[in-house]
Amino acid sequence: MTQEYSPEIKNRLKRLEGQVRGVLRMMEEEKECKEVVTQLSAVRSAVDRAIGFIVAKNLESCIREANDMGQNAEDAIQEAVNMLVKSR
Repeated sequence: MTQEYSPEIKNRLKRLEGQVRGVLRMMEEEKECKEVVTQLSAVRSAVDRAIGFIVAKNLESCIREANDMGQNAEDAIQEAVNMLVKSR
């Protein structure tokens, strides 16, 4: 099934893109290592939240689809868990 991505998640990724550009700018300005790492940690956290959001929305869609077809959603749930584990 093809996933439709909402404007909300696209906006999250655009903000992430801006954060990464900000880290590059900090490096070009030769900012302290601690400041750069702090910002990179914030980027990583934001990426993790984006992954969780996408997986949750996909899972929600798969469960609805399984219910509509009278099927069990266990496979979709397991796949979502596997995606989250692999993303770490």
